[in-house]
Amino acid sequence: MAPVVTAALGALSPLLGKLTDLLANECGRLKGVSREIRSLKNELAGMHAALVKYTMLENPDEQVKIWVSLVRELSYDTEDCFDKFIRNLGDGGGRDGGFKEFFRKTARRLKTLGARHGIASQIDDLKLRIKQVKELKTSYKLDDVASSTTGHATVDPRLAALFAEEAHLVRIDGPRDDLAKWMMEEENKQRRRVLSIVGFGGLGKTTLANEVYRKIQGHFDCHALVSVSQKPDTKKIIKDLISYMSCNAEFTKDLESWDEQKSIGKLRELLQDKRYLVIIDDIWSTLAWKAINCAFPENDSSSRIITTTRILEVARSCCPDRADRIYEMTPLSDIHSERLFFNRIFGPDDRCPDMLIEVSNTILKKCGGLPLAIISITGLLANRPRVKEEWEKVKRSIGSDLNGNQSLEGMKNILSLSYNDLPPNLKTVLLHLRNFPRIM
Repeated sequence: MAPVVTAALGALSPLLGKLTDLLANECGRLKGVSREIRSLKNELAGMHAALVKYTMLENPDEQVKIWVSLVRELSYDTEDCFDKFIRNLGDGGGRDGGFKEFFRKTARRLKTLGARHGIASQIDDLKLRIKQVKELKTSYKLDDVASSTTGHATVDPRLAALFAEEAHLVRIDGPRDDLAKWMMEEENKQRRRVLSIVGFGGLGKTTLANEVYRKIQGHFDCHALVSVSQKPDTKKIIKDLISYMSCNAEFTKDLESWDEQKSIGKLRELLQDKRYLVIIDDIWSTLAWKAINCAFPENDSSSRIITTTRILEVARSCCPDRADRIYEMTPLSDIHSERLFFNRIFGPDDRCPDMLIEVSNTILKKCGGLPLAIISITGLLANRPRVKEEWEKVKRSIGSDLNGNQSLEGMKNILSLSYNDLPPNLKTVLLHLRNFPRIM
């Protein structure tokens, strides 16, 4: 979900609650005012529903962003209008008997204060703006945009992790060898086992899963890797697995015409007598796991599944059996962070100049031990002159530079995934905190 949509929802949702409270009290039931407030609330509720639809757009186009920004500003102005209206009704009335008592006392003063006339005039202005915003939505044909969530194809930032050279990986060999050994233990015991690698974005879950996969794939009849993401297309995922693991053109000749149920049945048929190894990367919900897991038969062939997820509850859902294993990723230590950082910039045989050590340590601290962050930043620094002033610029731009620098695009995408998974109220809080970068 784009921040501009979240910001608009963060402004409009509380406003609808305020208008509901207003209608429930004395001033809301005053002749004329109640009807106007209710009409305004209904119009804004329709816009709220449209914003909820736009949350499904990962990369809204400029027209959507413009319209959403107009709705946000309209929400702010409407809230200001009614806050001023309530203030004009009187001060301190709510201290004695609460919100309702305040409106009972002040409603009697409404005529003398002129609040009713003022609010009616302002509501008319707001309704005119709402009409214009609605017409703009129709002109832009935004309903057609909302009906389809398929936008421009985006590059998965995990792809680089899948094909990373072993020499460039830090702190991977120990966990890789341990997990590979565990995957192959009790090989003669036929039961299928699941390994779930869990941790927040950028820790290297996909990299570790793929290294384990590379090390042991030769022991299996067939193997495949698929990515699930936040909005999984189960039918496509199952069909991809069939394509990767079947060498029989006759078996897959009608693949495109299969529905989800038939695809699941065909995959089970394909794997029924085989020892298979599968990576299911980036699972975001237990429902997604259950939908995909039902396609894998318990065929007593010592098959193995590796899953990656950011959510511990999902990892536990993947590993219900005592024979399964959850592996929790942690950030790199200071030593490993430095090794990765300096090796990628200077190589294993060179060292960091003394004048760059202090700024390097500050940049590393901002990376927080995240391999993806370190790799993204070093990719940027590698193209800069090795002078302190240039590196200081990079240090200051970390965060603000994400939107305009291709070298940091992977880190931006990972951060976006984490942001999108937050509930709406926390998205609004995070956007607010963004205004105070020194406390983040």
